[in-house]
Amino acid sequence: MTAAARLQEVWRRPRWAGAPRKLVLLLAALTVGRLLAAAFIPYTEDEAYYRLWAERLQLGYYDHPPMAAWWIRIGQLIAGDNPLGARLLAVLASAVVSLLLYDLARKLGLGERTAVRAAVWYNAVLLVGFGSFMIIPDAPSCLFWTATLWSLVKTKDGEAWWLAAGATAGLALLSKYSALFLGPGVLIWLAATPNGRQRLTTPWPWLSALVAGSIFALNVGWNAAHDWVSFKKQFGRAAPHSLTLQNLVNLIFVQALVFNPLLTPFAVMGTGRIGKAWRKTGDHPLALILATTAPFAFYLLVHSFHAGVQAHWPAPLYPGLALIAAWAAEELEQKPIWRTLAQWAAPFGIIATAITLLHLAIPASDFAPKQDLTTSLRGWPQFGREVEALRAHTGAGWIGTLSYGQAAMLDATQEVHAPVLQVTERSRYAFADQPPAAAMTRPGLLVDLQRRFSADELAYCFGEFRDLGVLVRGRADVPRSRYGVYFVAKPRFDLARKGCWEGKNLKDSRSE
Repeated sequence: MTAAARLQEVWRRPRWAGAPRKLVLLLAALTVGRLLAAAFIPYTEDEAYYRLWAERLQLGYYDHPPMAAWWIRIGQLIAGDNPLGARLLAVLASAVVSLLLYDLARKLGLGERTAVRAAVWYNAVLLVGFGSFMIIPDAPSCLFWTATLWSLVKTKDGEAWWLAAGATAGLALLSKYSALFLGPGVLIWLAATPNGRQRLTTPWPWLSALVAGSIFALNVGWNAAHDWVSFKKQFGRAAPHSLTLQNLVNLIFVQALVFNPLLTPFAVMGTGRIGKAWRKTGDHPLALILATTAPFAFYLLVHSFHAGVQAHWPAPLYPGLALIAAWAAEELEQKPIWRTLAQWAAPFGIIATAITLLHLAIPASDFAPKQDLTTSLRGWPQFGREVEALRAHTGAGWIGTLSYGQAAMLDATQEVHAPVLQVTERSRYAFADQPPAAAMTRPGLLVDLQRRFSADELAYCFGEFRDLGVLVRGRADVPRSRYGVYFVAKPRFDLARKGCWEGKNLKDSRSE
């Protein structure tokens, strides 16, 4: 074949070799829609908080490893300091995960129809649809977790792919600590078959673990230099407190819902059938997916016996579960009921999430404001301007809040021209520069939800305080939009370093 003929052949092929054009077009359309959502939907409180991280890049933070902050900074360099810039890489990551999932299915020996369905069904997962425009640690965690599985399958083509798997696993660990469960899953996968046990006698799996550990050591070293702050916060959740079955029931119900109630039966049936076949024959094409899903899923079940599991925690498992569900559909859809579920699962998930994103982006669509959680996103720029005007009028040198979410959202408005600091939980802000001393010697303005203020607690912290009334963000008939405002002076503690209530059980100081 001549060079011209080869060039013409490459031009005719899809950009993603092997991926059907319709799948690529669908993912492109979904990505454009998510970019629009990222641009027009205001920050959530957690995103605004992570935006503060990106102002001072480090190897770790109070709540999580650093990857989300790094992604925000890269996106801001491309698209600016705005919601689209902060979220840019998270949106693109969803498309990459979908393509990796398609190729992973093909490399595992599944048919093209199943591979396409797996990629589409991943995008039909409700929590993926609702959250794929957001920059939270789950976004890089899902990408690098899936890339690790893809690299592990590629080890059949060459042992050097073990090093790639180690690198992506290390990056997953720098995204979220839940990636620690990848290691036990890979070990189960290898130890379960004679071929896998033989591979454990070679240096490659251990070199892969060494690469992952070396990358993760960046965050371990940061924790060691910061009193193990994020390890204490996250791993402290694993300690049992009290036994209850209510959280287990909630976990099962919520996950069945947010995964997509039409997809969940396929994932459950597929998991059971793969496990049964694996025990019977000693192997299965999807054994890797099941083995790497099991440790984290088991931990979440155990955790639910003593504490709640937040809906998004299992997010790194969703790509694998979408693949399992797609495989099960091929086995089950000969029966009419399963065929009907399979036909409607993707339209239901994608349409439901599209409606939700439109609602989040369009304030005029708000309804029943006392129940509509979108009110937490509304009215922040105007509210920031009102807070700044009151600060300037009173001569306050700084703005204080009782929760990290309120502080981050006020800062993200870029309307306040004075230091904004949470006067509780100051250990969250080890990454940040100290506010100017001159500003902190002046009186301040304390702003937060009315229900969070107590006269006794204000007196505990400040020698002087004066109630300035109420400010409303968005709708006045919504309690979570009504803010108490206090002019405060003569703090009894170092606000910037220790905070007012360090070691004191401040009532409801958490963000909503």
